[in-house]
Amino acid sequence: FPEMVSNPKLALVQGTLNVVMKQNVTLSCLSEPGSPPVRYTLFKHNQQVSALNRSDLSPALFTLTISSARDVGEYKCKAEYNNSSGGKYSNSLNFTLLEPISKPVLSSPTSEAKKGQNVTLSCFSENGSLPITYLFFKGTQTISPQKTMQKRKAAVIFLFINSLSDFGTYKCKANNSFPNITKYSNAFNFTLAEERSHSQPLIISLGLILLLLIIGFALAIPFFLIPLYKASE
Repeated sequence: FPEMVSNPKLALVQGTLNVVMKQNVTLSCLSEPGSPPVRYTLFKHNQQVSALNRSDLSPALFTLTISSARDVGEYKCKAEYNNSSGGKYSNSLNFTLLEPISKPVLSSPTSEAKKGQNVTLSCFSENGSLPITYLFFKGTQTISPQKTMQKRKAAVIFLFINSLSDFGTYKCKANNSFPNITKYSNAFNFTLAEERSHSQPLIISLGLILLLLIIGFALAIPFFLIPLYKASE
């Protein structure tokens, strides 16, 4: 009597679980122990993808081409004897589609700053597979450790404007697991906020007082002129 077929092992023999479009991957399915012939069937989300018969103890090899987002997800294989019902299922392998990142946007809540002020810069790439790693620059020099974001949210750094040299050009870059793709952001510059003179509030206050005096004097003139006019009649 043949041995009972055992749960097969599904393994990746070519490629990676993080895949890009047009990538080929090869999966191996093998049941040990088991007596040939054995029929191996590959499934994706419980839908049959392909089937192979093996008359020896060699594994069944399934080659896939990732041509769309529908080709990623969970895969399993099933081993069964040709003339039997039932069968055993393997472990699962889950493919994730890698997407290239979009150009990040560098921004700040304020574009004006003055010496002694704290400011923030945020860098955000709207599209691309997570996680995304961001790095901030001033000119060509990095100004912070790289920040890896596991969620789709902006990376934020805090800066202290200490001198005029801090008003240079800032940029950030972003990259993820998609091979050989790095995107740089727009350039961002803080402008120096004009510092108001301490004498300005005093001048404005004196001007308002003078204006009120003139208005008051103009309103009071009729009260002085009317009695004088009557007295002269």
